[in-house]
Amino acid sequence: MLFRMLYDDKLAQASYLIGCQRTGEALVIDPERDVERYIEAATREGMKITAIAETHIHADYLSGARELAERTGARLYVSDEGDANWKYRWLDKKAGGSYEHKLLKDGDTFQVGNIELRTLHTPGHTPEHISFMVTDRGGGANEPMGIATGDFVFVGDVGRPDLLETAAGQTGAKEPAARVLYQSLQRFKNLPEYLQVWPAHGSGSACGKALGAVPQSTVGYEKRFNAAIADATEERRFVQAILDGQPEPPLYFARMKRDNKEGPALLGKLPSPKPLDVNALKKLVSEKAIILDTRPWAQFRESHIADSLWAPLSNYFPNAAGSYIEPGTPFYLIVAENRLKEAVTDLIRIGLDEVAGYATPETLAQYQTAGGRVAQIASLPIAKLNSEEGKNALLLDVRGAAEFEAGHLRNAVNIAYTHLSKRLAELPKERKILVHCRTDNRSAIAAALLQRHGYSVTHLGGGFAAWQQAQGEIVQ
Repeated sequence: MLFRMLYDDKLAQASYLIGCQRTGEALVIDPERDVERYIEAATREGMKITAIAETHIHADYLSGARELAERTGARLYVSDEGDANWKYRWLDKKAGGSYEHKLLKDGDTFQVGNIELRTLHTPGHTPEHISFMVTDRGGGANEPMGIATGDFVFVGDVGRPDLLETAAGQTGAKEPAARVLYQSLQRFKNLPEYLQVWPAHGSGSACGKALGAVPQSTVGYEKRFNAAIADATEERRFVQAILDGQPEPPLYFARMKRDNKEGPALLGKLPSPKPLDVNALKKLVSEKAIILDTRPWAQFRESHIADSLWAPLSNYFPNAAGSYIEPGTPFYLIVAENRLKEAVTDLIRIGLDEVAGYATPETLAQYQTAGGRVAQIASLPIAKLNSEEGKNALLLDVRGAAEFEAGHLRNAVNIAYTHLSKRLAELPKERKILVHCRTDNRSAIAAALLQRHGYSVTHLGGGFAAWQQAQGEIVQ
């Protein structure tokens, strides 16, 4: 049996390529939308992708299952669990016919060459969620080697059950979902302890609150050391613990749920944004077009195109872009030439396909020399913040609610940076906004958004961590 994990560091997302070396057939579990890498990985191993499986309708990225089926003709294996609201609606093509597929219920099996996969219905994170027990019958095994758990069980955590409410907007859904998750975990605890656990996410994913950085584990290890599973001995305690402290989901999660259910748009190939010259940049500024600058924060803070947004090409990039840019709206990048493909790939993974053009930092420097309109963001080390500086200003903390409740500056207002675009009306424009997070990243992203929308904003450098180090007053 061939086993390969293909990992997306920014979304902390794992896809799996599992193949039968005897027959040359391969399966991809939970693919992202840039499907060429799966095809290339299979080709390198002398295999052909004949099957595509999904554990659930994802919230944090746009699924590549449909795209991969179009490219390869492989058969789709997706869940038929959950009620009518949690069925895949794109399996029948609008042009007629349907993708070759099999809808799976609990206990169903299917083969990829000599590899057997058995379906386990593991709801809680979502109602239709399934996991796959994998047995290498071609190697003589009659018991499974591992389980692809999707967003059910992670290393050190379990899938959050609140997204139906906090992201998809189903009021009152999170507590019932947590109770369902509790029951699913009782089933997990009865699995063989030797069984390897292959989760869909690692540390940094917004699909849990305490995911470990180790990519894989075993059932036995998670039973012993996974705190969420340790809480799953009494339902009431588990429900309270699992719902407490979950971070605010990025705004784009609701869109991902909808699009992955209704059918992700077919991409075909990566967008090819056109390079922009100085005159094109000036025209975009006059039109107040959406420009997303990816240069280092220190450079952006000192000089950037007026009204542009900022997002570093790091783990913050998908959350910032997905929360601040609406799909269907053309936008433009400031990005180094050698990182353009990386940025475009990150964007199409969350359904932002309308990258209409880009300019390099060198072009930006020419724009500035030619008198193009630029702006700065005022900055103040948070340790130097005093009552006079804060007088008549609004202190905005853009960390998550759980972080804020654990400790914050006196009189601070809390709005998570991923929710700021929909809550701007709560902030008065007649007052200066002093914005901070734990260090600098989230607050810098928020500061650029605030400036674009006409707020007078000062970024408090160093954030809450620097305030603590300076022994500033903390309210809990």
